[in-house]
Amino acid sequence: MSERPPISPRSPRAALEPEQVPPPPKRSDRARNPFVIVGNAIITLLLISMIGAGAVYYYGRQVLETAGPLKEDKIVNIPQRAGKRDIAETLNREGVTDVNPWVFIASVAALKASSDLKPGEYSFQKNASLRDVIATIVEGKVVQHAVTIPEGLTSEQIVARLSDNDIFTGSVRELPREGTLLPETYKFPRGTTREQVVQRMQQAHKRVLAEIWERRSQDVPVKTPEQLVTLASIVEKETGKPDERSRVAAVFTNRLKQRIKLQSDPTIIYGLVGGKGTLGRPIKRSEITQPSPYNTYVIEGLPPGPIANPGRASLEAAANPARTRDLFFVADGTGGHAFTETYDAHQKNVAKLRAMEKQIQNDTVEPAEDAQPPAAAAPGAADTPTATTPARPNQQKKPPAAPRPANPAPARQGAVQPSPPVVPR
Repeated sequence: MSERPPISPRSPRAALEPEQVPPPPKRSDRARNPFVIVGNAIITLLLISMIGAGAVYYYGRQVLETAGPLKEDKIVNIPQRAGKRDIAETLNREGVTDVNPWVFIASVAALKASSDLKPGEYSFQKNASLRDVIATIVEGKVVQHAVTIPEGLTSEQIVARLSDNDIFTGSVRELPREGTLLPETYKFPRGTTREQVVQRMQQAHKRVLAEIWERRSQDVPVKTPEQLVTLASIVEKETGKPDERSRVAAVFTNRLKQRIKLQSDPTIIYGLVGGKGTLGRPIKRSEITQPSPYNTYVIEGLPPGPIANPGRASLEAAANPARTRDLFFVADGTGGHAFTETYDAHQKNVAKLRAMEKQIQNDTVEPAEDAQPPAAAAPGAADTPTATTPARPNQQKKPPAAPRPANPAPARQGAVQPSPPVVPR
């Protein structure tokens, strides 16, 4: 009987442990395949890229949505031909944004707006985010500047105003014809050319004139829209009160119907200075009878063209004058005019005005030494038919045989020379 080796007692835990660690399993041929290795690498890179893209997306969204540094609304000009980096630097300099230019460029690319950034003046709101800033520039809603062209200016005066306004660029190639521009308040973005402004005013004039011409009274003694503009330009220069325009138009309309000379002072001035608009001094007595195509003291009917650019209200008044039989009007001393049908009543109004002027003159403490003689004292001023005191039909009196060139005629109330004291119109 063979002997057995002695059994050494072991703990249950030791009994369960293997006496020899098995070797690791061999790597399969598939795992060693280079395609599998490359695929695993690609998957790993994709996972890393996705994680990175998520981080970039989160950061980019924070950059785009975070409120900007602007403390209050501000207008900023993006110059022409500015690149994306130039725009970014401009916005940073103006305090609209505070991001690195490359971050701005990347944000523009992310929003697919690289080719949509437009130059111009933009109004950025307080605390505008980078997304809002880029959207404002992409939309191209530039700031519109209100430009008001007053009624009654000549074309030359309007072009001069446009030339003095620095929001416009370029020059006007050709002076527009008188009466073809509509005075109004327009809105233009900075950088608009002056030629474009003139074209827009001309288009507005054509549109408004066509509308008013269609609605004109058939009693108005004008044959063409151009004649209507001429009549309206005289009305425009004769009064600045809106509620008087239709009645002033009625006076001139009644005179045209009765073949009475219009005798309007502004037509004398236009005949003397043309498009410059203002004479700079009172009209001389010799100039009242000085021949000119525009002097309505000399010519019959309307002058050959407008003497200014009338506004919509004067065009409406000329097309639909008040239904009165007035033939005369004179300044009433309060900025308006007194209208009459007869010469006798007109002379009474003239006398009232002269008495008012005399009272004002008496109340003056120390009149200037070089002041002109009062209009009321001018020899024959009350008897000489002028634009301020038009003669009665068929009773027009001839001017004095010896006009006094050295003694200028009294200043007259009107759109051109409104300075007091007011002398009869």
